[in-house]
Amino acid sequence: MWNSEENVFARSASSSGGGGGGGDDEEALRWAALERLPTYARVRRGIFKDLGGGSKEVGLSELEAQEQRLLLDRLVSSVDHDPERFFEQMRQRFEAVDLEFPKIEVRFQDLTIESFVHTGSRALPTIPNFMCNMTEALLRKTRIYRGKRSKLTILHNISGIIRPSRLTLLLGPPSSGKTTLLLALAGRLKKDLQVSGKITYNGHSLHEFVPQRTSAYVSQQDWNVAEMTVRETLEFAGRCQGVGFKYDMLLELSRREKIAGIKPDEDLDIFMKSLALGGPETSLVVEYIMKILGLDICADTLVGDEMLKGISGGQKKRLTTGELLVGPARVLFMDEISNGLDSSTTYQIIKYLRHSTKALDGTTMISLLQPAPETYELFDDIILLCEGQIVYQGPRSDVLDFFKSVGFSCPERKNVADFLQEVTSKKDQEQYWSEPYCPYRYIPVGKFAEAFRLYSAGKNLLQELDVPFDRRYNHPAALATARYGATKKELLKTSFDWQMLLIKRNLFIYVFKFIQLLLVALITMSVFFRSTIHHNTIDDGGLYLGALYFSMIIILFNGFTEVSMLVAKLPVLYKHRDLHFYPSWVYTLPSWALSIPTSLMESGFWVAVTYYVIGYDPDITRFFRQFLLYFFLHQMSIGLFRVMGSLGRNMIVANTFGSFAMLVVMALGGYIISRDRIPSWWIWGFWISPLAYAQNAASVNEFLGHSWEKKAGSSDFPLGEALLRARSLFPKSYWYWIGLGALLGYTILFNILFTLFLTYLNPLGKQQAVVSKEELQEREQRRKGESVAVELREYFQHSGSRVGKYFKRRGMVLPFQPVSMSFSNINYFVDVPLELKQQGIMEDKLQLLVNVTGAFRPGVLTALVGVSGAGKTTLMDVLAGRKTGGVIEGSIHISGYPKRQETFARISGYCEQNDIHSPCLTVLESLLFSAWLRLPADVDLETQRAFVEEVMELVELTQLAGALVGLPGVDGLSTEQRKRLTIAVELVANPSMVFMDEPTSGLDARAAAIVMRTVRNIVNTGRTIVCTIHQPSIDIFESFDELLFMKRGGELIYAGPLGPKSCELIKYFEAVEGVPKIRAGYNPAAWMLEVTSSDEEDRLGLDFAELYRRSYLFRHNKELVENLSRPNSSYKELKFPTKYNQSYLEQFIACLWKQNLSYWRNPQYTAVRFFYTVVISLMLGSICWRFGAKRETQQDLFNAMGSMYAAVLFIGITNATAVQPVVSIERFVSYRERAAGMYSALSFAFAQVVIEFPYVFAQALIYCTVFYSMASFQWTFLKFVWYLFFMYFTMMYFTFYGMMTTAVTPNHNVAAIIAAPFYMLWNLFSGFMIPHKRIPIWWRWYYWANPIAWSLYGLIVSQYGDDDELLKLADGYTLVPIRQFLNDVFGYRHDFVGVAGIMVAGFCLLFAVIFAYAIKSFNFQKR
Repeated sequence: MWNSEENVFARSASSSGGGGGGGDDEEALRWAALERLPTYARVRRGIFKDLGGGSKEVGLSELEAQEQRLLLDRLVSSVDHDPERFFEQMRQRFEAVDLEFPKIEVRFQDLTIESFVHTGSRALPTIPNFMCNMTEALLRKTRIYRGKRSKLTILHNISGIIRPSRLTLLLGPPSSGKTTLLLALAGRLKKDLQVSGKITYNGHSLHEFVPQRTSAYVSQQDWNVAEMTVRETLEFAGRCQGVGFKYDMLLELSRREKIAGIKPDEDLDIFMKSLALGGPETSLVVEYIMKILGLDICADTLVGDEMLKGISGGQKKRLTTGELLVGPARVLFMDEISNGLDSSTTYQIIKYLRHSTKALDGTTMISLLQPAPETYELFDDIILLCEGQIVYQGPRSDVLDFFKSVGFSCPERKNVADFLQEVTSKKDQEQYWSEPYCPYRYIPVGKFAEAFRLYSAGKNLLQELDVPFDRRYNHPAALATARYGATKKELLKTSFDWQMLLIKRNLFIYVFKFIQLLLVALITMSVFFRSTIHHNTIDDGGLYLGALYFSMIIILFNGFTEVSMLVAKLPVLYKHRDLHFYPSWVYTLPSWALSIPTSLMESGFWVAVTYYVIGYDPDITRFFRQFLLYFFLHQMSIGLFRVMGSLGRNMIVANTFGSFAMLVVMALGGYIISRDRIPSWWIWGFWISPLAYAQNAASVNEFLGHSWEKKAGSSDFPLGEALLRARSLFPKSYWYWIGLGALLGYTILFNILFTLFLTYLNPLGKQQAVVSKEELQEREQRRKGESVAVELREYFQHSGSRVGKYFKRRGMVLPFQPVSMSFSNINYFVDVPLELKQQGIMEDKLQLLVNVTGAFRPGVLTALVGVSGAGKTTLMDVLAGRKTGGVIEGSIHISGYPKRQETFARISGYCEQNDIHSPCLTVLESLLFSAWLRLPADVDLETQRAFVEEVMELVELTQLAGALVGLPGVDGLSTEQRKRLTIAVELVANPSMVFMDEPTSGLDARAAAIVMRTVRNIVNTGRTIVCTIHQPSIDIFESFDELLFMKRGGELIYAGPLGPKSCELIKYFEAVEGVPKIRAGYNPAAWMLEVTSSDEEDRLGLDFAELYRRSYLFRHNKELVENLSRPNSSYKELKFPTKYNQSYLEQFIACLWKQNLSYWRNPQYTAVRFFYTVVISLMLGSICWRFGAKRETQQDLFNAMGSMYAAVLFIGITNATAVQPVVSIERFVSYRERAAGMYSALSFAFAQVVIEFPYVFAQALIYCTVFYSMASFQWTFLKFVWYLFFMYFTMMYFTFYGMMTTAVTPNHNVAAIIAAPFYMLWNLFSGFMIPHKRIPIWWRWYYWANPIAWSLYGLIVSQYGDDDELLKLADGYTLVPIRQFLNDVFGYRHDFVGVAGIMVAGFCLLFAVIFAYAIKSFNFQKR
């Protein structure tokens, strides 16, 4: 009875044993043996066929990598790169036993999403706005004041159905609400948006199941851990997401097949079992997904980031997609997954998704920017979204009919997806109007939406939505109800392995920290050397106390690197959390457990190196007790800084929080200021400071030992106890155990807080577009379908009349000299990377460009096209003079004269692929800055401004003039607006020649059309333009005049004109024997890439580069290049008297103007810094209440010194760490601006230095006024001015030190690590813990070379150095004048105050100059 059915799974002839009956019998026996196994064992074993045709029974986890590859090759190649047959086989296997897949239908009804925004300049993040926002937010929370914000409607009352087994395409121009819709459907919307309407899955609303596990949202941002390889990333994602319903389905399938006696295909059987089992068996699925996504070539490459070389941007995009394809989600929402991918890769991925959606009854909705026609054809349904309204939703086949019914039709050679995005736009609509007897009028989006509701597809949709989904049809396995994909135990194990791997990969940082600690331990040991300090007086004891305190500070500070390491990982942790990979405690528990070995090693090493050499009490139990105490202290500090990192969530804020925590912990720890002097209103701070417990425990452990049992002078107590009482520490031995218990308690508390913050806090930084009030009103009107008056000028611009042409030609008024560029036999070599050498490549040099010859002429738009890795960007970098390494051969001529880079940089522009701009400027300011520095000095400001406005008009940025640029992917402009800004920044330089690297990647069709229209307008003014281009649509491709076509390996295979409708190009390639003819209406760019691929070359047995070198085109180009390489009488050689357009002073003023705006609009840096200063000054002032007036005892003087020391150290280090990320970003922007010849490195560096003066002065003034008055120092004019002077220059040199460390390192993370050991040394030799006179002779030189020592010297001498009041010493009866005491104990002399002043100012100058020269000399951007 089953025989007929079994034919469905009849195995291919090659796999049926072939050798007659014997093989078959053997195989049948194997199947029979397999079927006798219990189900649990049966689904974990399969029959594997090796290359020789023999078969064996294997366990799934026993398959070796080689066997897995063989199996996949059979599965994937048997389908000839077409996944359809593969999925069809899978589907048939389930249908044969009547087993259905769970289906999910997603509906949304009357969905409206609104946000409240500030408009215009109120939206810029200046310091006043930042303060207002904070206050408003507080008042809103307490319901006192609502605040004046405008309502921005993101989605307006939309309804629709996303059906299972159909692939849906979401189209729409930027900021139409696509991402918001996808996030809403995936249940991932931010809490601060107002949502009304309902979303259901199979009739269940989102709170009835876990939407984050049922559906997967693939984000536009690629957040991955840089230190993991592609394979590891996918395997981790697979293990976290588990297999969902697949395992139950497999058991049921296996059971039914056994009953029905069906034998499936062996390979497919093993694959499907692997798919459903998860755990270690998933590796087969990971291999399959990598193969489909084309990631198998970089499977073992690290993902990488800006510091670590890794995979390319396009591969990162595919990896983000792969992470969720590995999981069991039934519903996929994918947001712009094709950015940075070429069209053929996108096509392959969408094709795979189409077949898996159809065969496995999935539900998939994908938003794409520029789908190529063949990709567009793969979709079943289209949703067209514009300005938050649905213009069309329904089958792809009906969409053109709908627009025809409204009066618009798509031209013949036009990509339909591009047409759909342009037809709703005000500027492009008219060209598609197809009613000859009816005059055109602009149709707003509201009218389209209305027309759709009356159209047949719209009516059907509404009728369907009126009938609610029948819940009886909901498959029990369809909706996920478990919050996570694996058991807690499995997740813990996975997380533990993952973090273990990251520690191995980051071993360098741990080793570096360890060596750093070792060095500091050796220095500490040699400073507090046992032969130089004794056990005789209380002052000797004070030095030992200082040594203990310093050790604890070092161990405490050693946890600080946790902050930067955690902040770098946070985006990935938030992504995992939102995708429900694992609960936060699954991350925090292993990270706590794995920090224990490092704590043991670091504290153990420290104690082992220092304990006996410093001469602590020699009792072995006290040695181990100190070790145990330091271990818990280190654990506590790691916990504390993790809390700070997860609370701050941003490098600058987290650093500030971190140093603030350190200040509280240290100032109230009982050493800097003794407990009896802490005011009663701050004493709670002492009791909650972990350091107070640690300090007390360590002191008790040491000073109750045998070495300290001798009597102290006239007191009744032993020396050790007398010291403890003098410093008001608790002298009982049980305080050691209290301290230990407190540290353990804090460690647990901080780890719990860390877990809570990771669970409940969201990343900082709101994505807000800056909208003007008018734009908001116009948007509302258009939405309601009211007509908007079109200004006459705009009408002229967009009507096809002559006036329009005049407007187009008028652009770019400033005169320029047209230039041509010719280049012949360009070769470019780089050193072979280490990875390739390890793979066995013997050469030393790798050739990236091979004998490239060609020419670019004025008024001609040239495209540089080639597959990824053909060397397009390399060629452009070489010609533009942007390469920083490698060897270049060949000749380049500009208008017949040899190219000189200095002059060429003045007349050329280069638009980079990555849009790098100063984040805190507006669009208009960015352009004015560029024009100011790049236009000749004789162009006055009026003309500059007019020119900038003209360029903005040309690039369609006028609407956005006041918008903040922001950081990519965080806030500010969208990708496409950024791209246009990049082009505009180069155009305002009025260049004769412009290079553009992929000006249309990451843009939707409409934006790409705008950019290309801009480019075309510029070429028409007589400039020379060259663009590399990735995946051009027909329109974009045919807007070029000439083409340079390269193949992989850096060789040219075509250089010449395109011709109308690309006829010249097509003629050239169709003339080659064996090349297939182009289909009607097919994209010539896609066709030429296909027919010249390496596979085609092998098939035809020819080399296209060789073919080109033998062609008439090549000879023609050679003549052209020779002609253009000879000087022409009409062109004179370009010469400029100076290297830059503007004088050094003018450059400096321009840079200062820009820095001023950047600082004013960077509240995370400036406002946080002021806030911090105010808080610290109030805090220290209230802790040190009236300290300046108390001058009775030695301890009073130490307390006053302690307050100054704490202020210097904390405000200083905070300034230094906060400035590092700011300088890092600005330096990155300056690389682009300096390469363009805008200004010299020194002008930029000194502007960066000078802008700090006023800010730091305000900071110093706030601090000094508050603290000086609260601590009641003597109010004489001279003393206050000295105090202010020393504090100001101290803050300055710390800030410049932070800038200097950034300038000599590749980025701010490395800078923070490099800077840390110096803070330690400065702290140790500051003269506070061990006075200058007690420092061993071999270290005294460092005291004089230490900036903090000079600051303390100046501060103390200026306040106390001339005071002759008597002071009671620690022994309790000797009296000495303060002036003499300072000289005797510290070696401070009042007549030295001027020298201290000069030294402190000198350090500022030194660090500033080193910073400027480091910026000039080091370039960390490798090209």
